[in-house]
Amino acid sequence: QVQVVESGGGLVQPGGSLRLSCAASGNIESITTMDWYRQAPGKRRELVASITRTGITNYAPSVKGRFTISRDNAKNTASLQMNSLKPEDTAVYYCAADLRFQGWATRDSPVYPIDYWGKGTLVTVSS
Repeated sequence: QVQVVESGGGLVQPGGSLRLSCAASGNIESITTMDWYRQAPGKRRELVASITRTGITNYAPSVKGRFTISRDNAKNTASLQMNSLKPEDTAVYYCAADLRFQGWATRDSPVYPIDYWGKGTLVTVSS
C-alpha cells in the first residue's frame, strides 16, 4: 500500500507561479514512477508530468517548458514547479504513484488504472 497526499494548490494570476508538493508513504520502494495528473470540469484526465526513480522526466506538450517535476527518493516527495501559468491550467491536480512499467501513452489513457493517487489539490489561474 502507498499513501499519497498533495498540497500547494491555490489561486494565482495568469503568468504567475505555483509549486505543488506530494508526500508519499507506505511501500515506497515499490514505486517506479511518480506522476502529476490534472482534470478540469468537462475534460479528460490528463497526464501532465512524470519522473522515474532514476530521474527521467516527461511532460505533456501543453506544459513543456513551463512546468518542472522533481523527486527526492530519500524524502519520498515529488514536486511540480509551475511557471507562466495560464487560465487553461486551472484544474484539480493529483499526484500518483505507479508500481508498473508503462509508457506515457498508456498512463495518459483515461481508463488507465492508477495504482495510488491522492485526493487532489485545486489550482485556479484567474485574474
